[in-house]
Amino acid sequence: MAKMNLDQLVAQLRAAFGAELRSVVLYGSAAVGEQVAGSDQNVLVLVDALDVRRLEAVGAVVRAWGEAGNPPPFTLTLDEWRRSADIFPMEYADIQERHRLLHGDPPFEGIRIAPTDLRRQLELEAMGKLLHLRQGVLAAGGDGRRQLELLAASKSAILVLFRATLRLHGRVPPRDPVDVCREAATIAGFDVAPFERVLGHVRRDVTLKPADARSVLDEYVRGVERLVAHLDQHDGGTTP
Repeated sequence: MAKMNLDQLVAQLRAAFGAELRSVVLYGSAAVGEQVAGSDQNVLVLVDALDVRRLEAVGAVVRAWGEAGNPPPFTLTLDEWRRSADIFPMEYADIQERHRLLHGDPPFEGIRIAPTDLRRQLELEAMGKLLHLRQGVLAAGGDGRRQLELLAASKSAILVLFRATLRLHGRVPPRDPVDVCREAATIAGFDVAPFERVLGHVRRDVTLKPADARSVLDEYVRGVERLVAHLDQHDGGTTP
């Protein structure tokens, strides 16, 4: 059976929610042409109301979407969406800047991201990513192939952190992920080289070998440690 695509997802959501489906928005790398082979597609779904009956009605749709290699849609009521920018400022900022409307009306009018909310979530998420990387190193146990998988799998989350770091300092993140990494490295004071190497590996511009993984991973984790330290010292203003 063919994997579910975006058009099929929207059609199934319209069938399930009817007039209560307000907006469907593709966001992230796939929305701006940066997606690489095998990457997932992130979708925001806004509806008038959500209850168990409605969730059950789209259960099969979400399972099929997941079987195509994608995360579950970020699903909120329209009212929740309008009230939650302070809870998910990183996600909201990324969706606002990197999106493509698939159905309904653009849901961004009146949405504002407060720097204090962004700094709070960014510091939490960066520390969480550092802990996740360390857990991954423990699990890989010196296996170069597993270390490469850990690095490749972290790419998207790391770029979200870097873009949020630029926004925290009053900068508009550039389109090219390499430029995002370079600007974040300049702000936070870490070596950009391992992040460029991982991006090149994921894009298949260069090939990292298992024998290279340990040294790249060591520098990569050090870079995230430096980012965490920088954010911990940041006072929430916009001056680097």
